[in-house]
Amino acid sequence: MAKVFTIPVVPPVGRKRRERTSDPRYVDGQRLLVEAMRYLTQADPVTNRAAIELLSEHVRTRFRMSDSPLA
Repeated sequence: MAKVFTIPVVPPVGRKRRERTSDPRYVDGQRLLVEAMRYLTQADPVTNRAAIELLSEHVRTRFRMSDSPLA
């Protein structure tokens, strides 16, 4: 089995943090997905259950992890 060696590095103290700015496309994308889930639920929740679950999973995991407005 391989051994893992770590070399500790002290983070730079004087580094300025980037100011957070929101990207309206990010917020609009989340809003659009939520509206789509709401529409599918109102139309026929039983038939559209798989689509609702797919959108819900995307909003909860992938969308939030990979699509950061700070990137």
